[in-house]
Amino acid sequence: MKPKEFRYRHFLPEVILQCLRWYLRYPLSYRQLAEMVSERGIKVDHTTIYRWIQHYAPEFEKRIHWYARPSAWSLRVDETYIKVKGQWKYLYRAVDKYGRTVDFMLAHTRDLAAAKRFFKKMLKQCKYRPSSITTDKHCSYHTAIGELKKEGILDQNLKHRQIKYLNTILEQDHRRIKRRTRPMLGFQSFKTANRTLKGIEAMAMMLKEQTIYLTKSYQDQVRFFNRLFNVYA
Repeated sequence: MKPKEFRYRHFLPEVILQCLRWYLRYPLSYRQLAEMVSERGIKVDHTTIYRWIQHYAPEFEKRIHWYARPSAWSLRVDETYIKVKGQWKYLYRAVDKYGRTVDFMLAHTRDLAAAKRFFKKMLKQCKYRPSSITTDKHCSYHTAIGELKKEGILDQNLKHRQIKYLNTILEQDHRRIKRRTRPMLGFQSFKTANRTLKGIEAMAMMLKEQTIYLTKSYQDQVRFFNRLFNVYA
């Protein structure tokens, strides 16, 4: 009997999850993935895989947060660029000092309102209030942190460091996202980009072994991924 998450789906849950896992993990296009699956004798259109990604990627991101380890006290915040329908959008990202993903947010603009919105969203994923936040020297970060301190959302003694070399760990982590999004040749809508990026970020958390149930074993990661969706081998 199929789990309720896959009820009324034409394909088996194992096939759907394998396509989801491969697409979010490796630099593949929808058409390339459809060709790979066809070698197993499974004929699936690339638009069908697209619909699977849009449906299950946000759910994957939500479920993996249930098992995520708490982040460290020291956070790094920065943004990178993602092309959506020919225009550059801003992907705000935060990791702790060990490189573990804390949170992310896709935004239309890079301004004070977007920075404050991201900080508030990020703090919901933190078990403890951070003691220090490292950013670049963009003025929106300094103003946003100052206003959040006044509102009582951040501690008054929080250290805001604007030292470029301390954000190197986050700059390197941006490359993981860039390598994955490059074969996509840009997104066609903001909603599509946001849903897909949720899955890519969640897969990055899994590869970083950010839950107590994960090891470096690929088979363990596959089993953990399937069990998130109540599919047991």
